[in-house]
Amino acid sequence: MKITFLQEMKERGYLNQCTDLGKLSEISNKKSISGYIGFDCTASSLHVGSLLQIMILRLMQKHGHRPIVLLGGGTTLIGDPSGKDTTRKILNQDKIKKNIKTIKKVFNRILITSNKKTKPIFVDNASWLTKLNYIRFLRDIGSHFTINKMLTFDSVKLRLDREQSLSYMEFNYMILQAYDFYQLFKNKNCILQIGGSDQWGNIVSGVDLIRRILQKEAYGLTSPLITLASGSKMGKTEKGAIWLNEDELSSYDYWQFWRNTDDRDVKRFLNFFTEIDTYDIEKIFQKEKNINKLKILLANEATKIMHGEKASKKAEQTAKETFEKGGIGSDLPEIKLYLSEVEKGINFLEFVANNNILPSKSEARRAIANKGLKIDDYVIEDENKTLQLKDFKNKILKLSYGKKKHYLVKVI
Repeated sequence: MKITFLQEMKERGYLNQCTDLGKLSEISNKKSISGYIGFDCTASSLHVGSLLQIMILRLMQKHGHRPIVLLGGGTTLIGDPSGKDTTRKILNQDKIKKNIKTIKKVFNRILITSNKKTKPIFVDNASWLTKLNYIRFLRDIGSHFTINKMLTFDSVKLRLDREQSLSYMEFNYMILQAYDFYQLFKNKNCILQIGGSDQWGNIVSGVDLIRRILQKEAYGLTSPLITLASGSKMGKTEKGAIWLNEDELSSYDYWQFWRNTDDRDVKRFLNFFTEIDTYDIEKIFQKEKNINKLKILLANEATKIMHGEKASKKAEQTAKETFEKGGIGSDLPEIKLYLSEVEKGINFLEFVANNNILPSKSEARRAIANKGLKIDDYVIEDENKTLQLKDFKNKILKLSYGKKKHYLVKVI
């Protein structure tokens, strides 16, 4: 028997809550539906913390449904308070438009655009939110919301319980998100909104708004918010965010992120971030006891979805050359230096800090004291070292910090 969209959602661990699972299952099993997820455009790239949502959109396509990607050009002007302790930085419209343009690259790479029936629809809520008449909006839409209920939603309640400020602007965010759903239901026949579990209140508000104004039924479901086995939040590392755009993070570094997954997270992440059948994942874990081989499988499959099979294989090969053979992998992150700079000599501590290998010169000093920095596998012991042309072989050297961070430094 063929598995359905919502059944696979459950099996992979994607499903947290649903407004009416039975009814939604009945409808989605009979016909193709449209569902949307909204993404605020606060940076030029989404990070891996948004990847589960994108995988759900891809899963919709697999089962014959059409995903709608809402890029929040309007709501980003305000900022979603969900899960935030402080007000987000306000961006201008020009910056938001640039972010939308670069973020779309990720969706065009991950989502399938060749099938006419399931081809994703992209919308920007600025197209309707920025045209709203304030008085008319308060009368026609605001009248369906009560302060009493809004105060019970986590996005508001948690901030107030912690005695942290919440601006009137942010307080209105859930009404705008509900209005987005209403617009998409009315104009795109979109019956489903999907979001993280912190979005539950906002999603339910949209379902209620559609029922009140149009007397029709819409549905909402949430996925769990992912925390790592270590307790930290998905998407960030000590070095920074794990960006999805290759302009922000190389395919090799992306592969390494998955390769370095905590042992306890590997099975869960194979279900979340690859398309290996859940039954096959169980069989693989029964058969394969070498956790490092399973991590390589995760890295290969996750990188293949994001950057393609060629990039995935290249990253694996680079890792083998770098770690197993002690060589220089061709796909390592590159740092380029002009010949004239190197001939004059470059202060090593400044070089390490300026290229974000370590956050500061003091951190670099500590790394040298702990024998953590190497050039071509030789430990750097002198914190006063100057990088010179003689350090390079054929104008290339490998700079390593610890066992897992490696860079190609090239003279051009």
